[in-house]
Amino acid sequence: MRELDWTGCPNVRDLGGLPTSLSATGATLTGRIARGPRRELLTESGWSAARDWGLTTVVDLRCPDEVGPRTGDPVVRPAVTESVTVLLAPTEDHADAEFRRTCFPILDSPAYWSHNWRILPHLVRSALEAIADARPGVLVHCSAGRDRTGMISALLLGNAGVAPDDVAADYATSVRAMAGQASQAPTADRQQTWTAEQVESWVTRTTPLVRDAASCTDEAFDAIGLSTEHRHRLRGLLTTETL
Repeated sequence: MRELDWTGCPNVRDLGGLPTSLSATGATLTGRIARGPRRELLTESGWSAARDWGLTTVVDLRCPDEVGPRTGDPVVRPAVTESVTVLLAPTEDHADAEFRRTCFPILDSPAYWSHNWRILPHLVRSALEAIADARPGVLVHCSAGRDRTGMISALLLGNAGVAPDDVAADYATSVRAMAGQASQAPTADRQQTWTAEQVESWVTRTTPLVRDAASCTDEAFDAIGLSTEHRHRLRGLLTTETL
């Protein structure tokens, strides 16, 4: 099952199990990369379930000032998480004037993704390199696990040969999972109050944007300067049984 039951966290999913001709199994491999929201939502039993899944590394896409527990987060003893490596690899720089001007109005939309890798290519590249260099069992997350995580997931899945329609469906699953949830974002999140009708309208409007991102991963990787070696490593994480 792609949906992962890690107590405390909605919207946690394995990127395995999606059809691709690049894997001998015919599908992306499970237990390699998962996507989700901020890890501070995990309870101690959630962390236990994550370790049972095979979690070795967390790649946190948030800015440094977003990291840390908030009021209402579960209390987790340090010993519970000490076996997991946490890497901070922000894809955004909120102090960058062009990023703020161009992306802040559309941060909840895939429309900002290509601007992100155009304006801050080194940050997007560093996040992907962190994933590529990690041992299998990687959780990639941001705040809601929908937008920044959606961008990175679309690039990972497109690079692994997953059809753009399936990548768009994965993004839509996160939109549906997080609509109506308390905002975890650093900026205002209008989706926390959306009705089911608003969600489906949004999915219809944004599906072409996600399909486009998934179908042009080579162009995106060229734009950010991702090496051929790292592209192959990322593909192998999701498609090669013996690494």
